[in-house]
Amino acid sequence: MILIDGKKAATELRQELKQEVMQLKTQHNKVPGLTVILIGDMAPSQIYVKNKEKAAKEVGLKSEIIKFPDTIEENIVLKKIEELNEDVSVSGILVQLPLPKHIDKQKVIETISPLKDVDGFHPMNVGNLSSGYESSVPCTPLGCYLMIKKIEPNLSGKKAVIVGRSNLNGKPMAQLLLKENCTVTVTHSKTKDLKTECLEADIIVAAVGIPELVKGDWVKKDAIVIDVGINKTENGLVGDVAFDEVSKVAKALTPVPGGVGPMTIACLLKNTIDCFKRSQK
Repeated sequence: MILIDGKKAATELRQELKQEVMQLKTQHNKVPGLTVILIGDMAPSQIYVKNKEKAAKEVGLKSEIIKFPDTIEENIVLKKIEELNEDVSVSGILVQLPLPKHIDKQKVIETISPLKDVDGFHPMNVGNLSSGYESSVPCTPLGCYLMIKKIEPNLSGKKAVIVGRSNLNGKPMAQLLLKENCTVTVTHSKTKDLKTECLEADIIVAAVGIPELVKGDWVKKDAIVIDVGINKTENGLVGDVAFDEVSKVAKALTPVPGGVGPMTIACLLKNTIDCFKRSQK
């Protein structure tokens, strides 16, 4: 079984991006810039943002964090986003989720220019992705996709089963695999006989938030299994896949932690660079 090392894959991707940033600097005499808006002081969000800033600096991006207290009025946040949309030194804008209850998440997402939407959540990017046009792709499914392609470069005709239908991961993941000529089934909590669906899959992407849902006898021999879940349990962090069981049958499997997570941040940097390149055309 191949253990898909997300840390190693992310390190390799960051090395490539670092080279690309150096070339862009030579070409355009400027570097891509990522601005992150952080509202409130939730510990997980602060850790994520710190990791994003560190990774951005490592590849040579210009990085800025704008912090607001969680009492900030919605209109001030929206006004700030509009300013950043106009700022030519900012290539990518990210508003760290979750947001305080009084701020409308959808309004925030739709205020970010689709050309600077490094999360890939703007309805225009969602539409472009589903239509097969150029778009920013949400970072987690993009990371999963790149890891799958490393294991199996030709996905044409493969059967992929996605467990979970979220806008963050399940739906964009389906679009990426459809583009590769996979036959894609999107399953969820209301799916009848989930085990049978999974048993037919060459590729399983589990992103449903149920600890160790996908068991060893759900997976056919030599399937590629990507575990997006991160669940806190009494035994520490576990994914949506029963790792010990599935590792005995799968061809390749991501661990939790150390699988998809590191690739998510690396793909955020990739999206920032891609936004910059599109803006220079």
